[in-house]
Amino acid sequence: MIINSLLSRLPRKAGESYFPGLKRVELVLGQVLHDPAKRIAHVYFPTSSLVSLVSQAKGEIAVELGVIGRDGMVGVAIALGEQVSAARAVVQAAGSAMRSSSADFRKEFKRRPRMQRDIFRYSNELATQVMRTASCNRNHTSEQRLARWLLMMRDRLSTVRYKMTQQYLGFMLGVPRAAINEAAGRLQRRHLIRYVRGSIEILDPAKLKAASCACYREWLD
Repeated sequence: MIINSLLSRLPRKAGESYFPGLKRVELVLGQVLHDPAKRIAHVYFPTSSLVSLVSQAKGEIAVELGVIGRDGMVGVAIALGEQVSAARAVVQAAGSAMRSSSADFRKEFKRRPRMQRDIFRYSNELATQVMRTASCNRNHTSEQRLARWLLMMRDRLSTVRYKMTQQYLGFMLGVPRAAINEAAGRLQRRHLIRYVRGSIEILDPAKLKAASCACYREWLD
């Protein structure tokens, strides 16, 4: 059974939920969990799903700010005292998650010092990821960024095959669809991945790591 890292540290009795109101849900590809400037009604702890934080100014290409898997939480702003989302949260890989209303989460968060420490630490890690992603998008090639992103997916989903549309790949890399085909094509010609419409498979993780930018190795440190 796949467990979210933040939840796994919470004490519970056998057969009980980690805290009242927390329930398992299935998330589907493309599902929008939060919209910018809108109230956060629920928080999510992905288990086998993956969620991207996406920013898009009017008339501009959408850009991924960060990725959240079983290592984190969607809606961490609630823990920091905020009520609304700063970015769109979109499901990039379908799967399960644990969901709680924001109100139920706040009650538990206030009375659990260990949860507070873990989530505050995670919020700092997420902020660091957002900053590194911005720097990566500015300084590295689309091929390097695609390699980095696929490896991050693998780490959070424990799989090497992903269903992925060109639109969402564009979000991740902040480039037009044509650039996605070019970057994926170069990696495929080097036999690092297999890329067909709507699907990507990692063929050689070690060489893909070598092809990625230094950002991925920094995330591991």
